[in-house]
Amino acid sequence: MGFFDKLKSGLAKTKESVFGQVTELFKSFVKVDEDLLEELEELLIMADVGVSSAEEIIEGLREKIREDRIDDSEEAKAALCEILKGMIGEYKPLDLENKPAVILVIGVNGVGKTTSIAKIANNLKSQSKKVLLCAADTFRAAAIDQLTVWADRVGVDIISHAEGSDPAAVVYDAAIAAKKRGVDVLIIDTAGRLHNKKNLMDELAKINRVVDRELPGVSRETLLVLDATTGQNAVNQAKEFKNAADITGLVLTKLDGTAKGGIVFSIKKELDIPVKYIGVGESADDMQPFSSEDFVKALFE
Repeated sequence: MGFFDKLKSGLAKTKESVFGQVTELFKSFVKVDEDLLEELEELLIMADVGVSSAEEIIEGLREKIREDRIDDSEEAKAALCEILKGMIGEYKPLDLENKPAVILVIGVNGVGKTTSIAKIANNLKSQSKKVLLCAADTFRAAAIDQLTVWADRVGVDIISHAEGSDPAAVVYDAAIAAKKRGVDVLIIDTAGRLHNKKNLMDELAKINRVVDRELPGVSRETLLVLDATTGQNAVNQAKEFKNAADITGLVLTKLDGTAKGGIVFSIKKELDIPVKYIGVGESADDMQPFSSEDFVKALFE
């Protein structure tokens, strides 16, 4: 099964509960009018698109209908798809140009951070990149063990210390190893804490200082992992993290477990941070670079 088919399957709950109704709504209206637009806005809000995002989408569609004199519901649906794709924006690939590129991964416990790291590593490995993992979430022994198991499963090396070690010390060893081993990408796991922003900021600052010192001039990404099943809570979480770190991209997990996949649109509008990866399953290859074209297509096909 190709990833697009997995994406369609993973978004089935969202499609069946909401976007399938959107398709039926367009079929049920002979002409395009305000009644159709009002019902469409309600459906979008149900999908966790968010009130302000839904309003923006409907206003954009209303303007498009007026400008292009659209009176056919299928044409209106096609216009909606284009607006949705435009709202998410084009995919921005990871900046991995200057090696060893560093990907710092943050996110609260339970969102699928550790497994996301392994799946991203697997995706990069499939592109013939040499990947090294760094287990800098030293506050939970389970995090180190879990990442070690995943590293073995996807066939990449890992640098780790004992539970309770200084995260920056682990990053230092990983940076040295990355240089010696000719690694293309170093992926660093960090502690999943947000209850004390100052601690988080201090820890990230310390890690970044080590990277700056040991790997000057390398490409850098900071990815925030969010659980799509938490809906608007994921947006709030992202806002908090955005205040504590310079986030360059989002990783959305568990899209297959929610009927509210519209959160993708809400996140983009509220935060203006690109979605870099999405996860739609449990296996190592169920996380792929995000495509707005494929995402919107999967919701309506």
